Parts: sequence; C-alpha cells; structure tokens
Amino acid sequence: MTEYSKLPTEEPWRIFRIMAEFVEGFEELANIGPAVSVFGSAREKPGSHYYQLAEETAYLVGKAGFAVMTGGGGGIMEAANKGARRAGVKSIGLNIELPHEQVPNPYQTLSLHFRYFFCRKVMFVKYAHGFIVMPGGYGTLDEFSEALLLIQTLKQAYFPVVCMGSEFWKGLVDWLKKEVQESHQYIDPEDLNVFTVCDEPQKAADIIREFHQTNGRGGYRQPPGIRKWTDGQ
Repeated sequence: MTEYSKLPTEEPWRIFRIMAEFVEGFEELANIGPAVSVFGSAREKPGSHYYQLAEETAYLVGKAGFAVMTGGGGGIMEAANKGARRAGVKSIGLNIELPHEQVPNPYQTLSLHFRYFFCRKVMFVKYAHGFIVMPGGYGTLDEFSEALLLIQTLKQAYFPVVCMGSEFWKGLVDWLKKEVQESHQYIDPEDLNVFTVCDEPQKAADIIREFHQTNGRGGYRQPPGIRKWTDGQ
C-alpha cells in the first residue's frame, strides 16, 4: 500500500485533532476578559529598541485593563508577555509547533499549544479587543493583513489595529497609498484608515482603551461600519 493510498483513512482523524484544538482554546480563553493580541518578530533580542517598546506597550495595555496574548515565543512575544506579567494581568501565550525559533518564553501565566496555524489564528482574533503589531517578518505581516481584510470587508473582526514603530512601517504604508490605492485603486481611500501607526506606548494603550469604552466587545462581531483610527494622519 502506497503512502498516498493511506490518506483517505487518515485524513478524517485529522478533523478530531483540529476539533480538539478549537475546544481547548475556547474553554481556556472564554473567561479571560478583554484582551489585546501582540505580534512581532521572534528574533528581537532583549534590550533592543523594539523589544523594549513591546514590553512597555504591553505593560501599559495591561494597566489599561487588558490581558495580553502573544504567540508565546521569544523576541517581541517574550517582551509583550513580560510587560503583561509586570502589569499583573493575564499573560497568554498561544504557542505553535515549529521546527525552529519557537521556544515558549517564561513570562506566560497561561500557555496553550497548537499544531495548526489556522486554529491558533482564530483564537487571536476571536478574543481580541485590539491588535498591537510590532515590527516582524512573514508571520507578523500575515496576522496584520488578515486583520485588515476582516475589518475592511466587515467580516467578523472589529477592533483597532495599531502598528508600532513608524520608521519600520513607513515604506509599507507609502506603498499601500501610492501603488495599491492611488495607482491601481485596488483598495478605497478609507481602507487606509483601518489601522494606526504610532510610536508612543501610552497612545497605543489609549487608542484601544477608548475604542473599548465606546464600542464594547471586540473580536468576532458584525460592526456597524469602519471606524477611523488614523491618529490624525
């Protein structure tokens, strides 16, 4: 029997593994209260500018009354969990099985482990009242772009998205405006308003806190429309 001939009998059992990840995630996260998901590179070193920025931002988000969720690894994820731990709020890590780079950091007060990226991504959105997006690579950009899509299309996601570090994000924002919006009109001008770029941790925390006070529950819901969060730009 070839390897491929076994697939029809093995694939249905994969559904149960997927269901188990969803069930565990829903049970563990259902009562965490308002939370903010923080994304960023696993390769940032302790003491670096963006590591410190992530820690301080997560600390102030925590002091504003939000739990903090990260991917549970090192770098920016570690910094954000560290800041949340320092603030005395729930510090959640949604760890993923990877062949490299994913060693759970020690600052998590709740640690979940996922085999499937798509199960993990549902948790980041479902229980989020805001996204903090620090500088990062493909994984960070994936979470960022998916959030923008869900908000832009009025599909489920409804919360502020804050990109920290204007120097890092400037090139992408300029490209979105010039090429994607103006030159090709692949998006509308107001689609550029579904995220904010800022450099001040307190401002990021204030944006999420004020949005929550005005709109209540974030995460999966049908919004009445796109709110403008452009930080005056």
